[in-house]
Amino acid sequence: MDDPQRWLPLAHAPGLHAGQLQEWLAQGQLPCDLPQQSAATLAALGLSRGTIAALLRPDAAAIDVDRKWLDGGEQRSLVHWGSPDYPPLLAQIPDPPLVLFVEGDVTALSMPQLAIVGSRNPSPPGRDTALQFARHLSQAGFTITSGLALGIDAAAHRGALAAGGRTVAVVGRGLDDVYPPENAGLAREIVARAGACVTDLAIGTPPLKQNFPRRNRILSGLAAGTLVVEAALQSGSLITARLAAEQGREVFAIPGSIHNPLVRGCHRLLRQGARLVESVDDIFAEIGPIIGKMRDNAMGTHSNDVAQRAPRLDNEYEILLDALGFEAAGMDTLVARTGLKAGAIASMLLILELEGRVQQQPGGRFCRRPPGKV
Repeated sequence: MDDPQRWLPLAHAPGLHAGQLQEWLAQGQLPCDLPQQSAATLAALGLSRGTIAALLRPDAAAIDVDRKWLDGGEQRSLVHWGSPDYPPLLAQIPDPPLVLFVEGDVTALSMPQLAIVGSRNPSPPGRDTALQFARHLSQAGFTITSGLALGIDAAAHRGALAAGGRTVAVVGRGLDDVYPPENAGLAREIVARAGACVTDLAIGTPPLKQNFPRRNRILSGLAAGTLVVEAALQSGSLITARLAAEQGREVFAIPGSIHNPLVRGCHRLLRQGARLVESVDDIFAEIGPIIGKMRDNAMGTHSNDVAQRAPRLDNEYEILLDALGFEAAGMDTLVARTGLKAGAIASMLLILELEGRVQQQPGGRFCRRPPGKV
């Protein structure tokens, strides 16, 4: 990975994202070289005065805080635009972040993900619904993504962990602390269980209200779809759902009683075209083709740097199927047999399972489905 010091100034440039740099990227330039350019060059890219000022006069003290945090733990990393660890689905949104601060396993960010969001003050049945959906989706191979908030978010994270799966927490503050503090233990468990906490906000950034829509576009952007469990009409979860729709991702909503104000936001989403969900099968029916379409789009819509690294997935499927016999094999075995990364294998296994070509066995192992049983 490149020296983080070259990329950290970008985290302190307000409003800066890869969507603003299409001309710069098309020329084969690197975003981390922006601070070395003239004000006129940066203005020609359409950057604001505040962004230009932050790039030309970086806050050395703040950057030093970032660097000290990165050096403070083995599981802390900075994932930057164009790197092999940058999540491919996130790269497709209109305003992808240039840098991500990550604590945990960075490969979790590239796993097939389903976001689950909802009320911070859910009903007991709503909380249980989020937990059970997360549990079943995690058992089916999805990484569960949510925002580490109280209520539905926390239940979704816990459901994934209860199933022995991975979960990703996208937060609206710097990773030097946890908000809300009640979920500090949950955040530690997510990291310890091969998941990740992630943000594009610099270390020391407080949980300001205006940062949460910025967080939400990453939350929805990492996932193939977003499931809203309970949401009032003024819920921030509706912002996440709107961003998911604008990003071309599927939006799912669970209906409820017309007398329950906590589901009125879900009912509004259903009237606007969200997919009605009564069981996880409703999600599986939609998400398989979506993941396949996103896989194809990802091969053609990344920056040149990312596209040059993107594998030819058809060939990789053949390699994986050749390595996968009718006796169950675990992830470590498949990595050793194929030479592919665990994240890529997990994505392909999910698609092959949805297509009925492989089946999952206890213990997270997979095998080919016998002929005649597809």
